[in-house]
Amino acid sequence: MKTKNTPRADHAAAIESAIAKCRWKLLPFLALMFALAMIDRSNVGFAKAALQTDIGLSNAAFALGAGIFFIGYAIFEVPSNLMLHRVGARVWLSRIMITWGLVSAAMMFTRDETTFYVLRFLLGVAEAGFSPGVILYLTYWFPAQRRGQAIGIYYFGLPMALMLGSPLSGWLLEMHDMFGLTNWQWMFLVEGLAAVVVGIIALFYLKSKPQDAPWLTREEKAALSQEIAAEDSLKLAHGPTNLLGLMSNRRVMKFILIYFSVQVSVYGVIFYLPTRIAELLGTKVGLEVGLFISLPWLCAAIAMYFVTRYADRHGAHLKMAMCMLGMAALGIAASALLNSFAPVLLAFCFAAAGFVTVQPLFWTLPTGYLGGVAAAGGIALIGSMGNIGGFVAPMLKANMEIWFTDPRAGMLSLSAAGLVGVYLLWTLRAQPTPLQANQGPLGGAANRAPSNP
Repeated sequence: MKTKNTPRADHAAAIESAIAKCRWKLLPFLALMFALAMIDRSNVGFAKAALQTDIGLSNAAFALGAGIFFIGYAIFEVPSNLMLHRVGARVWLSRIMITWGLVSAAMMFTRDETTFYVLRFLLGVAEAGFSPGVILYLTYWFPAQRRGQAIGIYYFGLPMALMLGSPLSGWLLEMHDMFGLTNWQWMFLVEGLAAVVVGIIALFYLKSKPQDAPWLTREEKAALSQEIAAEDSLKLAHGPTNLLGLMSNRRVMKFILIYFSVQVSVYGVIFYLPTRIAELLGTKVGLEVGLFISLPWLCAAIAMYFVTRYADRHGAHLKMAMCMLGMAALGIAASALLNSFAPVLLAFCFAAAGFVTVQPLFWTLPTGYLGGVAAAGGIALIGSMGNIGGFVAPMLKANMEIWFTDPRAGMLSLSAAGLVGVYLLWTLRAQPTPLQANQGPLGGAANRAPSNP
């Protein structure tokens, strides 16, 4: 004779069913959005040589322009995430994507250093809040014990962008004088307008909360919403509850410094990888270089898939984050110290796998600690201040090479920044988040009352 499921078993089954549906309905589209964001913020690395030839851009001017994107991004990040929390993710993420696509396409009008700086700054302003906004958005749909892999699938957009976008950017740079446009103008125009099109689609495709999702049953909506609400209550009982509390919270400050070190490593490599590979091949940046550059991002995608699954299953997000960032730092150092094409490419494979995979692992830490308005503001604050690392990276690399009169010094400084991040992650090991301290079977948070702080 069959026995009836208990209410708790029904609750857990409904959550599992809801998560499976949300995973396939939301995450591939969000990954596509992130891929286009990464293409539009990093394609300037492919245009570096062409811009220097056509408009006389110096190395120092390129470094400043590449990094100034993150200043605009940082200034408007927190207000953007608070607006998303207020008006809903569907409208706000679509708005972000459409405006950044238009500004990215307008990069084709770059004429001198000033227009280069202005357009890169405006691109940062337009994109501000996108990635932290998506991280916040995922906390509305995925409980903590499934969030690492969910963020990992979203972050597939990064290697996907650089794996597919690198050959695309290289191919577009081989187009010359079509309709009176230079090759780099075509690259900015095509890749910017692609973001506009997907942004318009997002306005109709995305749903802001589980209650709005037509693909979930009434039971699935109720169970998932109850689980998320219970986790928020647990976080609010232990972590900061308002924006003022964020600024004086030591753990939040550590999160900012860790994310800063990760971004220094990421963008120091992304902005200069095309020219480094081209130098070793003895050719110009084009389709051939783009195809070789896609290999590190393929390795990153594979590593991220397996590592985030392992971390979710074993609750090992912090440990694996330390391992991945350490691997990235060592890979970056090896890429500077080696001089042959194949070993350098292999070093970049390890570096890319490390600094791509560490990011979804990292974001499980603040999202497991912050809830409510503090989550909206805190995730944005961590993203905005941490992303200043993207501004510092090209400047740090260029200046270290000048100070030490050694081309290897720049990449070694980026490696050192990654090792600082590993140390800061290590200091968090004795401070588990409320959700880590209360881990149990999925579907259990709604059955546990938050303890008092």
